[in-house]
Amino acid sequence: MSWELVVKDKFSSAHFLDHYKGKCERMHGHTFEIEAHFKIKENQLDKSGIGIDFTKLKAHLNSLLPDHRVLNEVFDFSPSAENLSRYFYYKLKEKYPVSKVIIWESDYAGAIYSED
Repeated sequence: MSWELVVKDKFSSAHFLDHYKGKCERMHGHTFEIEAHFKIKENQLDKSGIGIDFTKLKAHLNSLLPDHRVLNEVFDFSPSAENLSRYFYYKLKEKYPVSKVIIWESDYAGAIYSED
């Protein structure tokens, strides 16, 4: 038996896409939504029935977010949704059993990263 815990947060940032031809090659902004999923097995639940406290997951996730920053100045890679989802996956994996990370650039477009 297992569970998948999910926490979400948002951050507002600007970016442009390197090596891309089109309107996204110019500086523009998004209110990104990040959704992080964590796998928990039954033997990992504490006596209260909690695998990982949501408060701890959300606080850690929030500490990683580059809110109100120009992403091209923060990262040494082109900050596409694909690259951002992979980056946050590995940052979260340093501390928690993350199974996938979704970065939403809008309500209708996002990227999912997992190690499958």
